[in-house]
Amino acid sequence: MPRVSIQSAAANPTRVRAVFLDLVDRYGQTITTAGMYASLAVIYFWFGGMKFTAYEAEGLTGLVGNSPLLSWTYSLFSVRAFSGLLGVVEISIGALIAARLLNPLYSLIGGVLSAGLFVTTLSFMVTTPGVFLPELGFPAISVAPGQFLLKDIGLLALSLRIAIDSLAAFRSADA
Repeated sequence: MPRVSIQSAAANPTRVRAVFLDLVDRYGQTITTAGMYASLAVIYFWFGGMKFTAYEAEGLTGLVGNSPLLSWTYSLFSVRAFSGLLGVVEISIGALIAARLLNPLYSLIGGVLSAGLFVTTLSFMVTTPGVFLPELGFPAISVAPGQFLLKDIGLLALSLRIAIDSLAAFRSADA
């Protein structure tokens, strides 16, 4: 498809559409890929930062305390200490994902760790009381913690996509 300038397109709506499609064709993949990495890094920095607050630490107790995978951590750490430790882990994962700019190996590691974290949080859906609302029938789930946890399906998929994209970039850099 021939490249169309914005000036020549302004007089013709069909050409405006062609310019838009040409820009999407040229830059769309780059923009969405950068957005993918940036959005997950921002989520991790924000969620990780919140883990240092009493509000967030207390909010985790019902999820962590009912989890066979993590409930033991409260015998080793206080609620605030565990939450702070989780905050360090989350901020570190965000930094690894953002470090894609330096080396795709970092974001590969971050994507894999992120996927593991979201598999863990999704396990809370079956261990936390109050997620499912049987009195309302399937597919009813509570707003919190149910819908709060359900969003992690999308974040798990994004984590896996980042890991796969990073692996491909790492392998092509090695070639």
